[in-house]
Amino acid sequence: METARIERRIGVRAPTDRIWELVADLPAWDRWNPVETAVEGTIAYGGSIALTENVPGLPERRATVRVGEWQPYAQLVWVEKRGLWFSSMRYFEIEELEPGSCIVANGFIFSGLRGEMHFDRHRPALRRAVDSIAEALKATAEA
Repeated sequence: METARIERRIGVRAPTDRIWELVADLPAWDRWNPVETAVEGTIAYGGSIALTENVPGLPERRATVRVGEWQPYAQLVWVEKRGLWFSSMRYFEIEELEPGSCIVANGFIFSGLRGEMHFDRHRPALRRAVDSIAEALKATAEA
């Protein structure tokens, strides 16, 4: 089973607690996240999160995902089984370089035969999605 990954890493002049505050406040994602909106749920191991995914160029869809991993001030990972041959993972990772300066990554990982096909077919749209999320998170955290 192969995996396909697309990621954007960006420098953010903000402390980890400011970035985590934005990531952890799920209902407030509408204010800064242009792709995942109407987010509700609980950040907890195995917790459930419902969201609307609007990747430009793809049909909007409502999804219920499961928190796979999380560590305050460092990462949030959620996973979704999209059928027999397709799984996806989304994540935010925060790495502090020095106080008040971080690298933040966000990305998609697709696995399974149909996951690879989805990735190959929609790579430009997925690239634009992770880029727009990164830029929006950076702008909001630095404001």
